[in-house]
Amino acid sequence: MSIPTFQEIMRPWLELASDGGEHALQEVISSLADKMALTPDERAQMLPSGFQGTFTNRVAWASTHLQKAHALDRVGRGRYRITERGKSLLAEHLPITTARLMLFPEYQEFKARARDAVSTSAGLDDITPAEAIDSAIQAVRSAVATELLDRIKASPPDFFERLVVDLLLKMGYGGSRRDAGQAVGKSGDGGIDGVIKEDRLGLDAVYIQAKRWESSVGAPVVREFAGTLDFHKANKGVLITTSTFTADAKTFTQSIGKRIVLIDGGMLAELMIDNEVGVITESTYRLVRVDQGFFEPE
Repeated sequence: MSIPTFQEIMRPWLELASDGGEHALQEVISSLADKMALTPDERAQMLPSGFQGTFTNRVAWASTHLQKAHALDRVGRGRYRITERGKSLLAEHLPITTARLMLFPEYQEFKARARDAVSTSAGLDDITPAEAIDSAIQAVRSAVATELLDRIKASPPDFFERLVVDLLLKMGYGGSRRDAGQAVGKSGDGGIDGVIKEDRLGLDAVYIQAKRWESSVGAPVVREFAGTLDFHKANKGVLITTSTFTADAKTFTQSIGKRIVLIDGGMLAELMIDNEVGVITESTYRLVRVDQGFFEPE
């Protein structure tokens, strides 16, 4: 028996969760390996990168897909509970596949945002292997970006404020977490969530405001932030949101003398991935090609 695909794992996963209790992911991995009678070699098999077990990886992906379809609820770090929708899926006594999950609008949105359907209409013959790998990587990045924003929106406001400071520090701005942290959450700070040095010498400061919103951020908010910078006699600021900025907000930013950078939810998630904030590298692959010059006569 070969290691089941993540789609083949989804129904057994829900069956395991059908008792209605909370289930830790590591417990689920062990229980499913027993239930599916994996051999010791199959349990030990690693991904090509050697960083994670193949079966562990597939259970994790099954968990993600079931959660995005609202068949599972994440109730804590690495802990899940079945939902009423998950129970309904089990009651159908049919295979649970991504095609079946596509009947749910939440899953459709996840797939669209993650760009998980890679060139299905064009066919694999129409793209090169390198293009297929790049498309797959972009699909994974998009899925991770979506999950990052979901996690941020579910976190306390002060966590988001600390996150944006940590991200800017990781991007190479000067100062320290301790320096920046002194300006976070202070009363009477004029709406500023953090201050970070532009360089390690502290020659200039960048003021930060974080908006963990669902609705778009409009020009009035940006105008107020610009006024706050005046209050602090500052010329540079970063306004970060988990949502988006309206066209008026962007136009206003371009029309003023101050340097205000707007970072929306999509850019925030991409910056987190690029700077390894809130993510870890699961696998690394090396793409090679033949060196034509090696075989040419000297």
